[in-house]
Amino acid sequence: MKRIFPIILLLAAFLTACKNTDEFTLSGKLENPQNVKKVLLYQQDKLVDSAFLSGDNKFKFHVASPDPEFYYIVVNDKNYLFVARNGDELTFDADYANPFGEYKIEGSEDAERLKEFNSISNKYGKIFLELRSRYEKEVSQKPASKDSLEKIIAPRFEENMNRFSEESIKFAEKNKDNLAGFYAISSLDQANYEGEMLKYAEDIRGRFPGNKAVQDFVKKMESLKSLAKGQVAPDFQMASADGKQVKLSDFRGKYLLLDFWASWCGPCRQENPNVVKQYNAFKNKGFTILSVSLDNDRAKWLNAIKDDKLAWTHVSELKQWNSEVAHQYQVEAIPASFLLDKDGRIIAKNLRGTDLEDFLKKILP
Repeated sequence: MKRIFPIILLLAAFLTACKNTDEFTLSGKLENPQNVKKVLLYQQDKLVDSAFLSGDNKFKFHVASPDPEFYYIVVNDKNYLFVARNGDELTFDADYANPFGEYKIEGSEDAERLKEFNSISNKYGKIFLELRSRYEKEVSQKPASKDSLEKIIAPRFEENMNRFSEESIKFAEKNKDNLAGFYAISSLDQANYEGEMLKYAEDIRGRFPGNKAVQDFVKKMESLKSLAKGQVAPDFQMASADGKQVKLSDFRGKYLLLDFWASWCGPCRQENPNVVKQYNAFKNKGFTILSVSLDNDRAKWLNAIKDDKLAWTHVSELKQWNSEVAHQYQVEAIPASFLLDKDGRIIAKNLRGTDLEDFLKKILP
């Protein structure tokens, strides 16, 4: 009997040594699949494999992944994220009927870390869905009270998002050595947490060299440094609505809202009355606006300026999304804005509605 234990230990070591390190395996089961017959596997946005469900709703994948990578199990309109690398033996379980998209992946340290973050995400996701459901129900019962309900529920949505973001940052800081931490920091709203994302990119520089998502993130954050708060906004020159050449640096000595918009942009036009209000309230206190239009139709651009009563300086290359200045400022969606101080330094970004008014009141009392 004394010789059994060494033999067992040798057998365990042998089985471990024979583990396939040239690929990972994922054994999955999908409860309540309804009419689902096929499951897809994506590496980020690239389809790498597919599998049919067996009679007991199971499926299996074998995939080579030398470096840790993000993968998605895609089932019709639902997708389930996980991280895998060669040697991992993962198990996946999900209920397709689950309205929150909850799932479980086990079998590796990366999977456990991601599972921890998913629990954070699911917690606040449920609160979001509950708030939205309550709002929609009350609006359907009292359509006339929509505006007042929005004022009540909007702060709750914001508070929920802020708490989620705070927990995501804490999780990311504790998990800089794995992709779950990167996924957490990537879930933040860049407009509100640019500083935290810039710092994180610097902290993980050189890590995960084979992961395209990480390297793209680090590269993007590096390019944003010149547009970070505290930096002097890059100068440019462009033709104004009346044909004159205008430079950004011409506005030094005043607080300036550099506003990217377009006549065809619905949210931009909805925000314009607020911008007009703030312009009229602070124009005699050292504040002005320079609007850069992403229009490509001069007549529509000029008509929108007139119709919305935008009585400040306007410029445009009339190239829509091919605008060189929009690319220079990495504008990927509009409306977008940069608030500059008297020295041309960026002090705030994308302030809209009451946020713009409150900020201007602080700096221009």
